[in-house]
Amino acid sequence: MNRYAYDSGGRSFMMGGSLATAVRMLMAWNLIIFLLQFLVGDVLLSWFGLIPDDVWHRGYVWQMVTYMFLHGGLFHIIFNMLALWMFGSELEFLWGTRRFLQYYFLCGIGGAVLTLLTSAHSTPYPTIGASAAVFGILLAYGLTFPNRPVLIYFLFPIPAKYFVMIYGLMELYSSLSGGSPGVAHWAHVGGLVTGLILLKGIPMLTRSRRRRKQQNFRVLEFHDRERDDDPRR
Repeated sequence: MNRYAYDSGGRSFMMGGSLATAVRMLMAWNLIIFLLQFLVGDVLLSWFGLIPDDVWHRGYVWQMVTYMFLHGGLFHIIFNMLALWMFGSELEFLWGTRRFLQYYFLCGIGGAVLTLLTSAHSTPYPTIGASAAVFGILLAYGLTFPNRPVLIYFLFPIPAKYFVMIYGLMELYSSLSGGSPGVAHWAHVGGLVTGLILLKGIPMLTRSRRRRKQQNFRVLEFHDRERDDDPRR
């Protein structure tokens, strides 16, 4: 089997209840494609794994999405699907299926973009795995339910907000220091950063623009009143 970088996302999570629609669909497709990988071998990796040279020089942009459905082994897919189930369903029930899917895929694509920007163009090894999207889901869970306890290694409870901070710092350090061979740490960081932009950055920018528009409207309204009260008119 070809060498590949897989973005393993799961180490320690709490149980997550019943399956929401999109979570169930994503898990099913990931499992089906994993079985196809087992049957057909490396052909799926070479066409649908994220290979920087293919994207930059051959225009295989679909790899920025399809790499999320490929996995590097049984434990890799188990960890990712377990994390998706534990954290994803509650978010989907809260957000709705459409918003959840948009967020999931945007975080996965964000992980692909950062991987492409930080990887040598000539590397022939595909990055695979759903963990960029899963890390985005983990971030959303920590921001939405900051004090919800998460079990580290199924033993030690910690508030979700601290869990996300610890994992985020670990992934950033691993990315900057070279990390573990065969693990796509930059994809994880990309998923986290994309999630942060979607959940915090864009809403803050929208609120700022709205405030500026309101201030401009009040200034115009004040000037209009001044003109109306001007006795020279």
